[in-house]
Amino acid sequence: MNAQNALPADDAPDVLTEVRGQVGFITLNRPKALNALSLGMVRALTACLLAWRDDAIVKAVAIRGTNKTGPFGAFCAGGDIRFFHQAALAGNPELEDFFTEEYALNHLIHNYPKPYIAFMDGIVMGGGMGVSQGASHRLVTSRTKMAMPETHIGLFPDVGGGYFLSRCPGRAGEWLALTGEILDGPAAVSLGLADACFDASQMPLAWDSLASLNFDQSDALKNWIAMYSIAGESTTSLAGAQIDRYFSLDSVTGIVQALAAEGDEWSKQTLATLRKRSPLMLHVVLEQIRRARTMSLAEDLRMERDIVRHCFSTLHLGRSGAASETVEGIRALAVDKDHHPKWHPQRIEEVTPDQVEPFFQSPWPVWAHPLRELT
Repeated sequence: MNAQNALPADDAPDVLTEVRGQVGFITLNRPKALNALSLGMVRALTACLLAWRDDAIVKAVAIRGTNKTGPFGAFCAGGDIRFFHQAALAGNPELEDFFTEEYALNHLIHNYPKPYIAFMDGIVMGGGMGVSQGASHRLVTSRTKMAMPETHIGLFPDVGGGYFLSRCPGRAGEWLALTGEILDGPAAVSLGLADACFDASQMPLAWDSLASLNFDQSDALKNWIAMYSIAGESTTSLAGAQIDRYFSLDSVTGIVQALAAEGDEWSKQTLATLRKRSPLMLHVVLEQIRRARTMSLAEDLRMERDIVRHCFSTLHLGRSGAASETVEGIRALAVDKDHHPKWHPQRIEEVTPDQVEPFFQSPWPVWAHPLRELT
């Protein structure tokens, strides 16, 4: 085992960086939390990418995660939701900083001028999608478990989720956003959320071999990908015709009513999943995805920044902190772990347009928006 693949020490930073050959290598190194992103990690990633963007020696960037036994096997499970919960209850202003800086990082990655290669092995969810979907080369394996499961905690698929999910074929974006369904690597490729599937056992070798590439040769990266790519076989059930039929309907209420009218197993399971999610946020998410379909990435991220402020401080509903859907959802899943969130409203059919529309009204004037500089 070489130094690149050795297990880092317990006191190592949460983000490890080094330059070898013409490549800047990033390792997310918070395995006990499945590499969930903290504000410190967002800042470290941003500083590193900005420095390498202007460094002539660095011709490409590669990013991976670690698990408890070493590199690969887990990419990033999302943002640090325990921090979200604690910060919301304490009124910690770093909660606002986190989302502003995370979304700016997502925008930087999507617009990075050099090849950015994401080794999306293992869990790739939420914030993990945010630091990988903008990659020029998105690599998955048979171990990839990809999802945007935010409706499970009363949140919405942020980090540009409106932008990249809405661009999936058909109505797969609505389906993924509302249900939080998990995709394997080959399914992610088929839905346009990954570019190539690698053999999981070859990831360390592929990672190390990047350092020997000459990026001044135009086909170097293309040939490297061809060398390691495999034809992965998906185990994810992609019921394309059913997805398009139901998730093209005008409203969440219409979707669940149509699913309830069917007797097949897929419809039953999909309906059962939706009934567990936050009814309010399901309505918000459907509107988010459909608005984002005609937005630029910068416009979508500004919209998502507005929505996330309302998620933690839903003033139009007279709710904030512990009473918000998001804080309650995190409590039930990750804090008390009773898995019985008390959603308000309790049923999808009870949500009104007056409860949904204010999520899309910005708390800031245009000139003061925290992401106003994004283009």
